[in-house]
Amino acid sequence: MTTTRHNSIHIPVGDRSIAGTLVGPNTLMPGVMLVHGWDGSQEQYIARAHEIAALGCICLTFDLRGHASDRAARDMVTREDNLADMLAAYDVLVGHPSVDGTAVAVVGSSYGGYLAAILSSMRPVRWLGLRAPALYKDEDWLVPKRSLSREELVTYRNSAVAPTANRALGAAARFAGDVLLVESEFDVMVPHPAIKNYLDAFQHAHSMTYRVIKGADHSLSQKAWSQSYTNLLVKWVGEMVEGAREEAEAARARAAAKKEKAGARVLHSASGKVLASGSDTPAIA
Repeated sequence: MTTTRHNSIHIPVGDRSIAGTLVGPNTLMPGVMLVHGWDGSQEQYIARAHEIAALGCICLTFDLRGHASDRAARDMVTREDNLADMLAAYDVLVGHPSVDGTAVAVVGSSYGGYLAAILSSMRPVRWLGLRAPALYKDEDWLVPKRSLSREELVTYRNSAVAPTANRALGAAARFAGDVLLVESEFDVMVPHPAIKNYLDAFQHAHSMTYRVIKGADHSLSQKAWSQSYTNLLVKWVGEMVEGAREEAEAARARAAAKKEKAGARVLHSASGKVLASGSDTPAIA
């Protein structure tokens, strides 16, 4: 028989709410949050989210403030604003009754990858997927993103930056989960030195999967490049999820064996002779 679990909920009714209990199978699934880059939208990840969901995950995509239908705010939005968007989205995802809060992946591209790295230091993240993660100076954190100097960014991203000097790299240095890092071979927006800064920072990662999409530009403007990234991402998530399931199954087996061992009793007579053990019916002495 399938085991079940329940969650207490409140159901809004007009200006009040009524109590309820949501009952479902006792099977939790990994949660995957997918974050687009600057000037992008969740549409870039919808198809990929469907492929990942088919692996047995619950996926969440969303539009960062200042993007898609909220482009009117584009000139004023800051990294602080968009990080708040991501934290709120993460909390919604792990609040889903079927999401395993210990098995959450955060995937981000470019600007979204940079913020995803920072988020990993603020919320539990088991798997971190970064495609062409950008780098920005800490000191202009509250400056609207659109107002940042492009020339300064180019110089900064082409220089060696230590984890102690950058919030995202500092978070990467503390991250102990599994990492996917994807680079575009001919990326002029996030060049190789910026990627190397991330590679050097992830010293405590449980595992590192680093791939370069040959011939690709930053935006993956050709369908073949975009498909290559999709294939890499879906394969990696599949491997991570399957590995987690195997670990969970092994843990359950160990717990069951331990319980069975603890339940095995050995009865002795006054003289020390074994009368019964395990689940045998105790003999009458």
